[in-house]
Amino acid sequence: MDPILLLHALILGVVEGLTEFLPISSTGHLILAGDLLEFNDERGKLFEIVIQSGAILAVCWEYRSRIGRVLAGLPRDREAQRFVLNLFIAFLPLALLGLAFQKAIKAHLFKPVPVALAFIVGGLVILWAERRKHRIRVETVEELDIIDAFKLGLAQALALIPGTSRSGATIVGGLLFGLSRKAATEFSFFLAIPTLLVATAYQLYKERALLNADDIGMWAVGFVAAFISAFLCVRWLLRYIASHDFTPFAWYRIAFGLVVLATAHYGLVDWTAA
Repeated sequence: MDPILLLHALILGVVEGLTEFLPISSTGHLILAGDLLEFNDERGKLFEIVIQSGAILAVCWEYRSRIGRVLAGLPRDREAQRFVLNLFIAFLPLALLGLAFQKAIKAHLFKPVPVALAFIVGGLVILWAERRKHRIRVETVEELDIIDAFKLGLAQALALIPGTSRSGATIVGGLLFGLSRKAATEFSFFLAIPTLLVATAYQLYKERALLNADDIGMWAVGFVAAFISAFLCVRWLLRYIASHDFTPFAWYRIAFGLVVLATAHYGLVDWTAA
């Protein structure tokens, strides 16, 4: 296996793991990083799908006891049943809209400049949301009802726009809908499990012709890098939200987006996908 390719796999795996659960858009970062590394062809896009499963596994491992209790209680525990139903309802908007508009979105928005604009707009929305007065009515994930879940699902569907951030849309939506910072963040984590699992399985099936045994080493490096970095990131974020808000992420998004736009405008970086 080409050591340069393995290095690219390691970098992209770390990018995926660090950005999947922060409100800064993993898809946007992977598009930009893949473009810089010249690994944005069909093979590169398939790789990005594969390493998502590493980030999913990190959340499953972090919440393994809780997930185990929910699964064990499904046949008779109403709280467990409501929890799973809420996840299913929240998952539906993105799934249905994704199926309907996936081709158009990929054709027009999976490019560095639209992603940069989405970074900036998303950052401004986070700043606005954080400056509003928060009226918390839902302290924990267990207190969510079906209507809350559906609204959070609509918020997550905004992540179909590359650069928006699935976790960011869900968390900020949760804050606007009256969830505590912890409840919004944890529900975003749990919602990522069915969302990313289904998306990964669907894309792997669609792109099965590109699967190649020679790429197993590259996939393994990216998977492990994504798992470790995502696990550390989830642990860190849970501690961070206990005493901080998301304003720093908003400024990061705005600054990052402006850098991409400036480098594209002045030709300092050859954004070949633009």
